[in-house]
Parts: sequence; structure tokens; C-alpha cells
Amino acid sequence: MSKGLVAALSGGVGGAKLALGLSLVLPADELLVVANTGDDFEHLGLSISPDIDTLTYALAGIDNPATGWGRRDETWSFMDSIGALGGEDWFQLGDRDLALHVERTRRLRLGQTLSEVTADICRRLGIGARVVPMSDDPRAYPCALRRGLDRLPGLFRAPAVPAGCP
Repeated sequence: MSKGLVAALSGGVGGAKLALGLSLVLPADELLVVANTGDDFEHLGLSISPDIDTLTYALAGIDNPATGWGRRDETWSFMDSIGALGGEDWFQLGDRDLALHVERTRRLRLGQTLSEVTADICRRLGIGARVVPMSDDPRAYPCALRRGLDRLPGLFRAPAVPAGCP
């Protein structure tokens, strides 16, 4: 019999470690992890969700323990090659990590939601806990942030309103 549902908010390496710890003491069907999407962006034409990826890799046991992010036993041939060609190599995407970004991007372009893609990737990686993004709307966080900054005049210069913000 279920004792209830524990919902955890996860962002970055710390959130992934918290979720991993909870997954070790809770039944999978009692853990819901809501992942930050505020840092999601596009890089090299790919949809990157760094906090979802860090969380997914940690829960699947394939994370890089030395860095806390990325995949274990990663190689960097793609980034070395793109850098040599003068491409953008400031954000490191490992060769194995690229497969996730390519597949996520493909599926999002087919019309699947980030929630649907994340759930299927977690299932394929053997993750029992439910992992959901905080929003399927890529504009949700920047728009909310912008509205919040408008309430704090003079502290710092607010960024431009992202396209499509209400």
C-alpha cells in the first residue's frame, strides 16, 4: 500500500543528488521529481535541457561522478572537431550526450512535449521515479522572470522581453 507521494524540485547537480538520495529510500511509484527548465536553451541547433539531463543521468547511474554533470566515460571527439572548424564549442556536449540532445530535438520538432520525451527517455534508461519538466513551454521561465524583474526597478537592467511573452 502506498504511503503517499513525495514531490522534489530539482535543479543542477544538487537537485540531482537530492533526487538520487530520495530514489534510494523511496519506492519508485512514490517519487515525483520536477526538473528545472529555466536553463534550457538551443545550442548547435539542438534542444538542451541541462538540469533534466543531469537528473536523468544521475537517476540512471550513468552520470559523471568527477564533474557531477554529463555522462560517465564520455568522449569529446565531436566538440574537438567542431572547435577545430571554428564552431561554437563553449558548451561542452560529449559524444554520448549528443545522442540524447539529437533525439530530444527530433521528437520535439515532431510535436511531442518535453514531458512526453522526458518520460520516454527515463523509461528507456530504467528510471522508476517519475521525472517531469517544470513546464512544457520553453518561454514560461523567461517570461515569469521578466515580469518579476519589472517589480525590482533600479537594481539591475532587466533583459529584453522574450518573443511571445504575454
